[in-house]
Amino acid sequence: MLFVILILLLIDLLSFKGFYSLLKNKDKTLKWFLIALHWAVPISLFSASLILIKFYNENHTAREVYRSFILAGLFLLFYVPKLLFVVFHVLDDLLNLLYRAIHMLLKRPSLKNQNAGGKPASRRYFISKTGLALASIPFLSIIYGTARGRFDFRLEELQLRFSCLPENFDGLRLIQISDFHIGGFYGNEDQLEKVVEIINSYNADLILFTGDFVNVYANEILPFISILKKLKAKEGMFSILGNHDYGDYHQWPNEEEKKKNFEAILKYQEEIGFKMLLNESVQLDREGESIAIAGVENWGKPPFAQYGKLKHALKDTHKQPFKILLSHDPSHWDEEVVGKEDIQLSLSGHTHGMQFGIKVGDQRWSPVQYKYPRWGGLYQEDDQYLYVNRGLGCIAYPGRVGMPPEITLIELLKS
Repeated sequence: MLFVILILLLIDLLSFKGFYSLLKNKDKTLKWFLIALHWAVPISLFSASLILIKFYNENHTAREVYRSFILAGLFLLFYVPKLLFVVFHVLDDLLNLLYRAIHMLLKRPSLKNQNAGGKPASRRYFISKTGLALASIPFLSIIYGTARGRFDFRLEELQLRFSCLPENFDGLRLIQISDFHIGGFYGNEDQLEKVVEIINSYNADLILFTGDFVNVYANEILPFISILKKLKAKEGMFSILGNHDYGDYHQWPNEEEKKKNFEAILKYQEEIGFKMLLNESVQLDREGESIAIAGVENWGKPPFAQYGKLKHALKDTHKQPFKILLSHDPSHWDEEVVGKEDIQLSLSGHTHGMQFGIKVGDQRWSPVQYKYPRWGGLYQEDDQYLYVNRGLGCIAYPGRVGMPPEITLIELLKS
């Protein structure tokens, strides 16, 4: 925390340097008002953080989680543009230093003498205005992502063909949803109602949830149980756990409290209508034919925990001609599934597409791809498929920029 505070303070100081250059010709009263406003923002944010930490540690409810998200969003809103503004100025300072060094080495007149008449100040003023204009882009993007982007729910539809799919399952339609981080919907229950309406409108055979129902606390679910109970699927709803569902991101007073929280998360999901798959599988039957749906607990590369036990989940599935695996973290597919197990379709979430990305035609980019090569959409290796859902909720920043929340409709066809 101390390191983060020092970095943010450094950003404030450097950004103020450039900001101040824009105020030199302003009215004195206006200048001091703008200076006070510049410093009021970090003072307010840090004060709010201290207050929220106290309430967050004492109250494990959706409201406190949502407030923490809003505060995180405000930090991003102000500090990402400031950082861009600072980078612009630091590059100018470095170039200026380089020019001075070259002039000294070549024994030419100094830049100060060459630029008499205030030209360096004029250049700095121009750079400050340009940096401010560029900083407005992430500022406006973050506002849009918070106000609109996080509720711009998109349905992704795809058909997958398999030769080993039993005839009676030809045309099986499943909905995949992932990463509710449900506390983030506090105050926006109408948006969650919209999600339920969209899902139910497709009258799917299965609803499959691939982890991270909560951020940390079981109590986050309570305000939304009545809404989520309206979810319907003709042949069942199944769920697994994600890395956030274990309560690992909170310092509990004792293991008993952590265990109670974990058990409550399972209980509330089952109350909603989900069958939890905890390193286990179920058999889905249709007129004498069957397929398997297996679910593992979270398995991720360090620092994420590896609770998943794939062998346990598959132990009763060896006679099944077709298997669907639910595994929260897509890196699990490369480590233990593809080319190693007879699993035709795997479904994951976890990445959120980092809640930020750019898509132009068929080309797409997100910073998360440098951590997770398989971060969103469909991937294929021979006759095995992985689909990574972008998730419905948000973590920390309550918004999405170019990475809308997703509901996936997959139809399985016999080839």
